[in-house]
Amino acid sequence: MTPAQDTPAIELIGIDKRFGPVHANKDVNLTINQGSIHGIIGENGAGKSTLMSILFGFYHADKGEIRVKGQPLRIKSSSDAIAHGIGMVHQHFMLVDTFTVLENVVLGAEGGALIGPALAKAREALAHLAQEYDMDVDPDAIIGELPVGLQQRVEILKALFKGAETLILDEPTGVLTPDEADHLFRILGQLRDQGKTVILITHKLREIMAITDRVTVMRRGEVVANFETKKTSVEELAEAMVGRRVLLHVDKGPAKPREVVLDVRNVTWKDKKGIARVDNVSFTVRAGEIVGIAGVSGNGQSELLDVISGITRPTSGEIIFEGKSIGELADPRHLREEGLAHVPEDRQHRGLITSFDASESAILGWHYDESLGHGFRLDRGKVVNRTRKEMEEFDVRPANPLLKSGKFSGGNQQKIILAREIARDPDLLIVGQPTRGVDIGAIEFIHKRLIHLRDQGKAILLVSVELDEIRSLSDRIIVMFAGKVMGERDATANERELGLLMAGVNKEAA
Repeated sequence: MTPAQDTPAIELIGIDKRFGPVHANKDVNLTINQGSIHGIIGENGAGKSTLMSILFGFYHADKGEIRVKGQPLRIKSSSDAIAHGIGMVHQHFMLVDTFTVLENVVLGAEGGALIGPALAKAREALAHLAQEYDMDVDPDAIIGELPVGLQQRVEILKALFKGAETLILDEPTGVLTPDEADHLFRILGQLRDQGKTVILITHKLREIMAITDRVTVMRRGEVVANFETKKTSVEELAEAMVGRRVLLHVDKGPAKPREVVLDVRNVTWKDKKGIARVDNVSFTVRAGEIVGIAGVSGNGQSELLDVISGITRPTSGEIIFEGKSIGELADPRHLREEGLAHVPEDRQHRGLITSFDASESAILGWHYDESLGHGFRLDRGKVVNRTRKEMEEFDVRPANPLLKSGKFSGGNQQKIILAREIARDPDLLIVGQPTRGVDIGAIEFIHKRLIHLRDQGKAILLVSVELDEIRSLSDRIIVMFAGKVMGERDATANERELGLLMAGVNKEAA
C-alpha cells in the first residue's frame, strides 16, 4: 500500500455541535479508511445523521476539523462537499420525477447556458459508469416511472458523475426488496474494489455485518465503540448501541386464533385518475393472531390501510368489522368507538401534531371523550395526568407530557402514538410501519407490546416494508404487489419466496 493509500479518506477531529440545549455531537473523532465500507450505527438521536450532515455541508460544526485525504477543509455547503469528492444518497431521493434519468444526473452540473453539449457528455459518462459498476439504467427513462431500486441507482450514478470518491448512504435499503438490496450490496462492493469509499448509515445490524469492513457505534452524541466488522457480532453491536443487552429475536409462542374480527372482501380503491391502487383484495384477520402485509412501499398497502380505517371509502367491495360493514360505521371516529385502533404509517403527518404538546397529541381522536372533560372543554389536568401514566407504561423518554411532540425522537413519538391507540383496549389494531426509523431498543419494546396484545386475544393487522419484521411478528403473511394480493404464506416462508412475490413474481412463474 502506498503512502497516499495509507492516508484516510475522511478524518473528523473533535467535532462538536449543539442545537440550543441539545448537544448533538460531543467531541467526535472518526477515521474512515480509503477504499473501505464503513458503517455508522446508533439509536435515534445518537448524532450519526448530524455528523454526516456536517461532513456534507448541511450543518456547520461549532468546533472541530474535517480532513479529506489528509487536507484540512472548511465545508460550507453541499456544493463544497461535492467539489471535494463527497457525495450523499439520501433516504428520500433528491430526484425530479418528471425529468429523465439523464436530466437528473446532469442537474446542477450543466456547465453553461447550452444544455445540449452537457447532456451529450453526460450520456457518454453515464454509459461508462453504468457498465463499470453494473448499474444499467435507461438514460431516457422518466424517473417517476422507475421502481425505487432503479431510482436509487440513479442517485448513486449522479454522485459518481459529479466526481464522488466518498459516498454517504443514509438507510439505503428501507424501500428495497431483498433482491434489490443484494444487488445494492454488490454495487457497493464493486465501488470499494475500485477504490471508492462508502459510509453506510443504517439501523439494520445484519446489513452492517454483511457488507462493512469497519463499524462505528454512536450513543448520545458520542462515539462509544469502533469495531472491525469481522471481529464483532450483532449482539455486541446492539449492546454497544443501547448500553445494555437487547433481545434481537421476537420471543413468541404459537398463535391461538379465534373468531374472524376483520373480513376484507374483494376490495378495490381507485384514485382520481381511475387507477386501481387496491385491486380486488380479500383476506381475514382473526382474534389472537397477527397478519402481516409485506411489500415494497407504494404497492397499495397505504391505500388499503386508509380504506380499512375509514379514512377513504372503497370503490367496490366490502369490509366487515366484527360483523358490521365498515360502510355502515361511516367514519374513523365511529370505528374507534367500535374498537378499531389505527397507528398510521406517517407518524409526523398523521399520527401526531409536532407543534402540539405530547399531552395534546396523546388524545388525538379521543379529545371528545367525556373522561377528559365536558362538552367542548377539556380538563387540562386530566389530560396531562393520563398522558404521564401512558408515558410511564410505554417508557417514553423524556416522560414530559408538556414537551412539544416534535422534540421527541422518532422512537418515542411512535411510543406516544402506540400508547394512545392501545390504551383504549381495541379489538383490532392496524399498525403501519411500527418501527420505521426507530432504534433497536425501541424496536424491542414495540415488538413485545404487539406480541402481548396478540396473546391477549387481540387481532392485529401489520404493514411493514421490513421483511425481517414481517417474518418475525406475523402468524400469516400476505404479499402485495401493484395493489394486488400475490399470495399468502405462513410464518415459515423463506425470504427468497417472499421476495419474489414482492417483486410481482408468483411461485408458478418463478
